[in-house]
Amino acid sequence: MQILKRLLRWVLILAFTGLLLAVAAVGVAYWLVSPRIPSVAVLKDYHMQVPLRVLTADGKLIATFGETRRIPVGIAAVPDRLKHAVLSAEDGDFYRHPGVDWHGIARAGWHVIVSGGDKGPGGSTITQQVARNFFLSPEKLYSRKLTEIFIALRMENELSKDQILELYLNKMFLGHRSYGVAAAASYYYGKTLDQLSVAECAMIASTFQLPSVVNPINNPKRGLARRNWVLGQMLQNRYITQAEYQQALAEPSNAFPHEPPIEVDAPYLAEMVRLQALDRLGNDALTEGYVIKTTVQSARQQSAVDAMRAGLIDYDHRHGWRGPEDHQELADNAGNEDFDRILSSYTDIAGMRPGVVSSVGASEAMVYLSSHEQVQLGQDAVGWARPYVNETRVGAPPKNVAAVLKRGDIIRVARNAKGEWELTQIPKVQGALASVNPEDGSLQALVGGFNFLRSKFNRAVMAARQPGSSFKPYIYSAAFDRGFTPASIVNDAPLALPDPSRPDGLWTPSNDDDKFDGPIRLREALVKSKNLVSVRLLDAIGVRYARDYVTRFGFSPDALPPNLSMALGTASVSPMGMARGYAVFANGGYLVTPYFISEIDDRDGKPIYLANPARACRTCQERLLDTRPPGPPSSSAAAPANSVAAVTPAGAGSVGGAVLPADAHEGAHPPVLAPQVIDVRNDFLVTSLMKDVIRRGTGAAAMALGRDDLAGKTGSTNEHRDAWFVGFNGDLSTAVWVGFDDFGSLGRGEFGAKAALPIWMDYMGAALKDRPSATLSMPPGVTTVQIDRSSGLPSEPGNPNAMPEMFKVEDVDRLRQQASQQQEDPDQQHAYDIF
Repeated sequence: MQILKRLLRWVLILAFTGLLLAVAAVGVAYWLVSPRIPSVAVLKDYHMQVPLRVLTADGKLIATFGETRRIPVGIAAVPDRLKHAVLSAEDGDFYRHPGVDWHGIARAGWHVIVSGGDKGPGGSTITQQVARNFFLSPEKLYSRKLTEIFIALRMENELSKDQILELYLNKMFLGHRSYGVAAAASYYYGKTLDQLSVAECAMIASTFQLPSVVNPINNPKRGLARRNWVLGQMLQNRYITQAEYQQALAEPSNAFPHEPPIEVDAPYLAEMVRLQALDRLGNDALTEGYVIKTTVQSARQQSAVDAMRAGLIDYDHRHGWRGPEDHQELADNAGNEDFDRILSSYTDIAGMRPGVVSSVGASEAMVYLSSHEQVQLGQDAVGWARPYVNETRVGAPPKNVAAVLKRGDIIRVARNAKGEWELTQIPKVQGALASVNPEDGSLQALVGGFNFLRSKFNRAVMAARQPGSSFKPYIYSAAFDRGFTPASIVNDAPLALPDPSRPDGLWTPSNDDDKFDGPIRLREALVKSKNLVSVRLLDAIGVRYARDYVTRFGFSPDALPPNLSMALGTASVSPMGMARGYAVFANGGYLVTPYFISEIDDRDGKPIYLANPARACRTCQERLLDTRPPGPPSSSAAAPANSVAAVTPAGAGSVGGAVLPADAHEGAHPPVLAPQVIDVRNDFLVTSLMKDVIRRGTGAAAMALGRDDLAGKTGSTNEHRDAWFVGFNGDLSTAVWVGFDDFGSLGRGEFGAKAALPIWMDYMGAALKDRPSATLSMPPGVTTVQIDRSSGLPSEPGNPNAMPEMFKVEDVDRLRQQASQQQEDPDQQHAYDIF
């Protein structure tokens, strides 16, 4: 008996000593580790990485940017069935343990002992997983595990269980770049959390353990097995009934990738927004959950995309069939698997579906698109496909389908306006469209090319192309500022000027049709796009003066040639630059700066930036008090505090010529006034000429829109390398360009009126539908006078050759005096030629 008492005493002593040593060891370990334990207080206000979202002005999604998919949700928004699924899969005792599962740690320790050091399952609770994912690395070290335990205990002391679970449900990686349960629900099922079934909740819970391997897309069989195990745990924990369990087991796995529902096709604009966001917000732009609202309306943007694609496809079809994208020799017994393998490297492009020609007859061909879709192409579907010869010539129309297609051809098909399938091909030609609001420069639509995936080069803002005759209105405006009028007579006749750079030493410009009309009024010269008149006009006012004057429309002097070729549009401009320049004519003479970001909100929806752009603001009180004369925009200190020069540093945050305007999110701000760069009367007269271009000139096709407020100008360059149409009304200024990236010819006859104007018309027709007429009214200081059609001078009453013309009032007396002198000296009648 004494021996048993002694033995018991020693056992108690050893146990107590062991306990003291264990406590001391824990204390020493905590003393050693505590300096490295981070404060868990940061978790109370922790910001998850959330992608940048880009929206249209009417709230539709354009793009998301960021490495992760994450949709943060509060714990109250997580349905109980999903919480129960996660707890059943990961930590059934979460709401009962103190942050550490000592039994689980003991099991893990025993596993290490019996396995000879294998660091298998770590017995981590949800709290420990949160600690590891926020503060520690995933490497399996005893020191890391010890630190994890201490952090978990501290978290349980400072945070509630619901707070910890909320962090867990939002933080964890669940496969395919999805972080958090809401992002996983959206990606795998295209649903919000409240829409998930019990089986879907269990599937999402099953991805927590090995998200890259056990998920319903990468390994459906293994994912289904894990899901069923989670359902069993939910049943065991009495979270679901036996009936719900059986129903969930029977539910098939319907997961497949659901990318964010991009609602508006504007990838070129999205990239511009991304660059400007990084410039303003830094590296946090893509991770802090910012929402950027653009100035673009979704309907107008889609109209621009549709118009551009239709116009480029029409051009491409006019110039013939270039043949299939590829050809594969098919075995006689080739089937769906063979076709799927061939098509695996092809994707849809702008609604053009890739397909394999599986059989061909004289009158029809069968095209395989997928295992559940094949289409039949008849003679009408390939009727346009005359063989391409060169940019100017095509071959004869195909006599039958077999003349166009062969078995094994890889082609594209698309639905036409009637909804019928027809043969098509991806255009080689490119185009761009930029449309701005003349009042403040806000971007309304932008298309940088046929398809962003095939070419990310944004031609709307990055291209430097020659505008051709669409540049002439700037020259005419400069001439009107120097005393010329719409009725001034200039000779449309052959011209030869010295040019040492040419082999014969002469530059001999010509009109597009190589015809000459002789003496012609400037109004008629612009309507008919007379090149020789523009050259003589530029020579009369002086190249240096005109070059300086044209910079008033926002062009850099470096982009303007210092010679007479500038009259023919040999400057280097972008569609955005041209839309901005014509906006000056549209708004009464004010230079606005394009911008495309109207608001930036933080993750909580609070605005941190509101655009306050420079405006034309013709009726603002501040504008009425502004007595400065029109002139070149200046950034001098003399500019008033509310002028554009005072708030927009040159080049600050500029993307493609567009800037981020002054911020007005903190309190009221007075309107920022855009500089007036040309006299409103000059503007009115040039606009009246461009209205005639549409009424009866090279842009006459636009009369089909049935509007009386449109003005614009076509543009074409040598050898038809560029085709333009730039036009406006009081609401929109829009530039369209069509051409090849390698500066190749568009082909004979592909003028701006044929290649670019239809695109402009399709867009403007849709954008201005049901909108009232918006045009500049005749300003004070402009009057209408009867003139003689031949001389351009004021006419006597009763002259049968008389017609009305508009002038600045100060020009009328001078012209009447000239008319009187001409009557006295008839020989002076032919003094119109400035050469």
